[in-house]
Amino acid sequence: MKILINGICGFMGREVAKLCFAGYRSSELVGGVDPSAATVDGTVVYPDFSSVPTDAEIDCIVDFSFHVVTPALLDFAMSRRLPVVVATTGHTEEELAEIKAASKLVPVFFSANMSLGVALLVELAKKATAALPDADIEIVEIHHNRKLDAPSGTALMLARAVASMRPGSVITTGRSGQGKRDVNEIGVQALRLGNIVGTHEVIFGTQNQTVTLKHEAHSRALFAEGALAAAEYITPLAAGLYDMNSMIAAAE
Repeated sequence: MKILINGICGFMGREVAKLCFAGYRSSELVGGVDPSAATVDGTVVYPDFSSVPTDAEIDCIVDFSFHVVTPALLDFAMSRRLPVVVATTGHTEEELAEIKAASKLVPVFFSANMSLGVALLVELAKKATAALPDADIEIVEIHHNRKLDAPSGTALMLARAVASMRPGSVITTGRSGQGKRDVNEIGVQALRLGNIVGTHEVIFGTQNQTVTLKHEAHSRALFAEGALAAAEYITPLAAGLYDMNSMIAAAE
């Protein structure tokens, strides 16, 4: 499986590259796209997609870049009819619409988090929301101090999953000023500390008890493994929009 990494010079791009060098999931790194460098451990890095040779052999693109690159990424994937794993977060509504539109022409795997454990956390949070209809719900996420988007895409994914189980709920990011908590509020709080890879908690509080669901990532390699598993999953598939849940279902 020949992989092109978009954002190869970033933290996560380099983690994916390491796994490709090791042959994880039969992957082979054939190049990267990043304006930051010319090579990564001997692998050619193109400054932009227009520089990628037309005869380059690519089976799938793995994207760990920045959301503003999304239009160029999708244009390239559609022009070459290549599957793409979008592991970047922080997309605007317009960019999300572009991802959905591209999935009509090529296979697109899109997830705010590439962890199987987070996918499980989402399902558990939905079940807890249904079981505790009167609970206040708060989501707390903690990441390293270099992360650009806040709240994290995973925290927003969790908030939307919880909101889908509670009609009339409102997602609130951050909190300041005066005023009591609204009964329909789902709070999302973001912390940025040191070198923390990623921690997400969904907290349910009633008058008499508190239930906390938590996922903690210990290494960025976790997300790189998930991205390459996703690439392996979608490479043979028809055009469509795929996510962690569909990959898990396919493995059952």
